[in-house]
Amino acid sequence: MQVNEAKIVIVGLGLIGGSLTAALRAKGYRGEIAACDRNPDEVARGRAMGLIDGGGIDLAAQLEGASMIVLAVPVLAMEAVTEKVAAYLPRARPDVVVTDVGSTKAAMRDCVVRVFGRVPPNVVLGHPIAGSEKSGVGAADATLFRDRKVILTPEADADPVALSRVRSLWACCEAEVIEMDVTRHDQVLARTSHLPHLLAFSLVDTLARQDERLDIFRYAAGGFRDFTRIAGSDPVMWRDIFTANRDAVLASLDDFEAGLKRLRRAVSEGDSDAMLATFDRASHARHYFDTLLNKTSYQAEYSMQPQGNVIYRMSPGGSAEGRIRVPGDKSVSHRSIMLGALAEGVTKVTGFLEGEDSLATLQAFREMGVAIEGPHQGRVTIHGVGMRGLKQPAGPLYVGNSGTAMRLFAGLLAGQVFDTELTGDDSLTKRPMGRVADPLRLMGAQIDTAEGGRPPLKIQGGASLKGIDYDMPMASAQVKSCLLLAGLYAEGETRVREPAPTRDHTERMLNGFGYPVERQGDTCWLKGGGALTAGPIDVPSDISSATFFLVAAAITPGSNVVLEHVGINPTRIGVINILKAMGADLTLANEAVVGGEPVADIHIRYAPLKGIDIPTDQVPLAIDEFPALFIAAANAEGTTRLRGAEELRVKESDRIQAMADGLAILGVPHTVVEDGIDIQGNGNADVASYRGGRVDSLGDHRIAMAFAVASLRAAEPIVIDDCANVATSFPNFVELAKRIGMHIEVEGAHG
Repeated sequence: MQVNEAKIVIVGLGLIGGSLTAALRAKGYRGEIAACDRNPDEVARGRAMGLIDGGGIDLAAQLEGASMIVLAVPVLAMEAVTEKVAAYLPRARPDVVVTDVGSTKAAMRDCVVRVFGRVPPNVVLGHPIAGSEKSGVGAADATLFRDRKVILTPEADADPVALSRVRSLWACCEAEVIEMDVTRHDQVLARTSHLPHLLAFSLVDTLARQDERLDIFRYAAGGFRDFTRIAGSDPVMWRDIFTANRDAVLASLDDFEAGLKRLRRAVSEGDSDAMLATFDRASHARHYFDTLLNKTSYQAEYSMQPQGNVIYRMSPGGSAEGRIRVPGDKSVSHRSIMLGALAEGVTKVTGFLEGEDSLATLQAFREMGVAIEGPHQGRVTIHGVGMRGLKQPAGPLYVGNSGTAMRLFAGLLAGQVFDTELTGDDSLTKRPMGRVADPLRLMGAQIDTAEGGRPPLKIQGGASLKGIDYDMPMASAQVKSCLLLAGLYAEGETRVREPAPTRDHTERMLNGFGYPVERQGDTCWLKGGGALTAGPIDVPSDISSATFFLVAAAITPGSNVVLEHVGINPTRIGVINILKAMGADLTLANEAVVGGEPVADIHIRYAPLKGIDIPTDQVPLAIDEFPALFIAAANAEGTTRLRGAEELRVKESDRIQAMADGLAILGVPHTVVEDGIDIQGNGNADVASYRGGRVDSLGDHRIAMAFAVASLRAAEPIVIDDCANVATSFPNFVELAKRIGMHIEVEGAHG
């Protein structure tokens, strides 16, 4: 990103101003940089370091010819500087842009309004979320803003050209530029930056005034040093920040003091459950937030933190041999947490899927006051709070990329007494939620959605729900489960009729928790007002995850793969039935029923596949498995036809089109229709089935893994972009792919 400013003036040559100039110089900015600072020694040091072309203590002299002015002085000094800038502007260039780096935006906006009478369109306020306990231009760091967020808070009438130029300034420094409302900015920063600094100052000051202070500091461990490091920051700067952002800081301090009071009471009374809930919630929240900050998995709340691109580079060929166990079933993992939280007693879960979607569900219940231990190697212990024991979360519940979590939560939360908001990542906020919101409204729920029935979902608490008879227009286990969960809180009976069979994990698990769910034909129902009783849950391996290795073995000559302890719920075995119909050599062994769910080892070896017309009654039973099945079709002799699969259009991506686009790149003949696709396969095992190429997964984990499997029969390498979300459903996919003999290399955040 290039910065095309003729002359940039930095007002205040401290750490931030100096680092900005250092970053611009490092990126090859050739324009003029001048600085103004009340300390002439700092200006001289900046010139000696090669960061600025000139400068001095007279602001008016430096502003001549400026195309961009960056105010980087302490918050309480901003008004005097802004007045001098305002006095200069009548004779300035007509395209001059003014911005700042202040950490309290309401105070800065008020300052600008006092000086100008309004926020002029060419003034774009901003704040880089970066810093150090060091100060002065001598601490300037050209990498200070790299991969850090810069929050801009433009007014509604801001000049779009001015906004674009300020964005370019920070993008050149390799920062991630986002926009936010001024009030929201100050609230967020009060909690994430200002409050921690206040606590660190207070703790160090408190201990430093005690008689034992020498021993306290002499024997302090790393944790104390890490926490209190920020107490070495500039006292004057932080005095100004706390003064300028007083109201938001006090509000965050009130929240902290309330939490500290609760924890003190728990320690005083020896309330081990309350202590465990607090410590466990905090521990896992810290790990959860790490993924946001480090961009390793989750996208940040409200899309503040985009993920880096993870690329799979697949060499052609490879093998498919071995005995493996894929992660636990995501659908069962979600439901185990939800029902365990609402149960009376302690629920112990084994085989839990430690993927992003399931962890987001865990975190959401922690934020609603549920004590949850783990996960530790697939083991989770949930201290249930009962049907009415959930507490209002402090803010929106973020469910990442999980449509299952959002739709099931909608039903569960519709019956609570408190208001909630459900939000997710970029992909999820594009997916339709009217399919659950509309029938929930028929039950009496109060739900607001964004335009087009999309997230976020805002659910008003205290609604009086009534059971309904609902005929689903489209088969969907998520919609059915949502209504059954709402039915737990509804007066009377909730009945759901499905036009085709869908997965029945919710019904099975409710019965396992002692809550009766009846079924007759295509209709299931339950009565509201009951209770759930805790019990053990053993999560089977996920057949959706197993599918990628089933297809890998089915298309690779000489293959021999065993997948252990896979869930073979009758509502989920469409992939098994379809592969067998195509001629796959697939057998089941060690069949058993564990926790109400049937499981088996699946043994699959290579056999030539043939194209088929996929039976429409199998489509709902394999809806998540079709991306991988499309690859099987591309390696089968003849044409495979799919119809009645319009639901694939509204998954994490339009999976019909996304797969078709990738197949086109590989040279696989196909024809797309509204509700399906025809794929012309190459069943010749002696030659590669298709060429290679570069495929965009569109951030859809199943698209990414499907084309990874395709490489086994490709003539050339396949490069797959945007694979970070594989962690949502299959955290160790790359490890297992390598174990069976696939040639996969990963560039980016995970692997």
